[in-house]
Amino acid sequence: MHQLRKTYLYNKLNLLIKNIKGLVQVEDKPVSWLGGADMKKLNVIENAYLVIKDNKIEDFGKMDDLKSDPEYSGRNPKSKIVIDAAGKFVFPCFVDSHTHLVYATSREDEFVDRINGLSYEEIARKGGGILNSAKRLQKTSEDELFESALIRVNEIMSLGTGAVEIKSGYGLTLEDEIKMLRVIKRLKETSPVTIKATFLGAHAIPISYSDRKDYIDLIVEKMIPKVAEEKLADYCDVFCDRGFFTPEETDRILEQGLKYGLKPKIHANELDYSGGIQCGVAHNALSVDHLEYTGDEEIELLLNSETMPTLLPGTAFFLGLNYPPARKMIDAGLPVALASDYNPGSSPSGNMPFILSLACIKLKMTPEEAINAATINGAYALGLEKSHGSIAKGKAANVFITREMPSYAFLPYAFGSSLIETVIVDGEIRT
Repeated sequence: MHQLRKTYLYNKLNLLIKNIKGLVQVEDKPVSWLGGADMKKLNVIENAYLVIKDNKIEDFGKMDDLKSDPEYSGRNPKSKIVIDAAGKFVFPCFVDSHTHLVYATSREDEFVDRINGLSYEEIARKGGGILNSAKRLQKTSEDELFESALIRVNEIMSLGTGAVEIKSGYGLTLEDEIKMLRVIKRLKETSPVTIKATFLGAHAIPISYSDRKDYIDLIVEKMIPKVAEEKLADYCDVFCDRGFFTPEETDRILEQGLKYGLKPKIHANELDYSGGIQCGVAHNALSVDHLEYTGDEEIELLLNSETMPTLLPGTAFFLGLNYPPARKMIDAGLPVALASDYNPGSSPSGNMPFILSLACIKLKMTPEEAINAATINGAYALGLEKSHGSIAKGKAANVFITREMPSYAFLPYAFGSSLIETVIVDGEIRT
């Protein structure tokens, strides 16, 4: 680095993190995503520094380069912040590309039902599951939903998440789907966390509809136009799976969403080989999510697409489902993203460090693969790969500093331990 440029950067910095044991997921030439064997590659600078100016990553490198600057000293310059990260690692914040964290109440009663032997589908048939959340949400005010959701957003931020997708889908009426999306819009305006909104009116068929076509007509003819009119969503999602929405119904909904500028994202193949992956690829979906049932045909289709396979191991863990075949997918050359699926019924946690642990323990992903899946590939699954998901100059200053650790692999290894010490989102220390 040129000496004058280093001096300029130091004089202009807002925040300097120095003596970093390992600066993780560094990119000199940013990529959109990593797939196949490249997912095992993780760029790490040892004994590093990171400069943040305003809300962007300004510079980074080895401490020896910074110390050679005659303007550098170990003192804390006036009006500038210096953090000593000796023995600690700095990561880009996680990008959690699939959540449902706006909801009315928890569903631990159903948790007990499953312990007593009922399946997820049996609980849904007796009025539980998504329909249970919808019934409760319809009775909850927008302000109440906002306040509870803001607590959850702050919770996931403290666990290292700097960008998140939030879906509707617990309204299941025109009024209540719009209410949910307005809550998400308020969260976007309030929280420093980057938030993308997804319309998921096609989450389940309400019991009140004897003819399911009537509800799909409502989604297509009333909900999607209203969502677009108020500019409330970035994406359109459908739960294309056994017992929910068919590929034909999914096609119709996604096509209408595209007409109104809503790019597809799909719940697919959680419960069976549903055709959801095929629908997603056919409509150039940004991601297809869950994928517990993924075979050779689905892998081949995804290999020839720009759609990100997104795995939600927290759901498989909580419901006792088969885990998606991550190893087979990556070995075939695919990229995968990891997300939490934070929701009250099937994955009541937005703890992305635990998702890393599940990915390594249950999906047999390496720590490098899991970290890439939860950062740069998650960013791609939200259309944020140019601004989030890695340590690169000009990207959002969303990073977290760990406690002292022996290696970056210690983060997924020590599941259950509280290893994140400082979270910086949008260039400011948040926790």
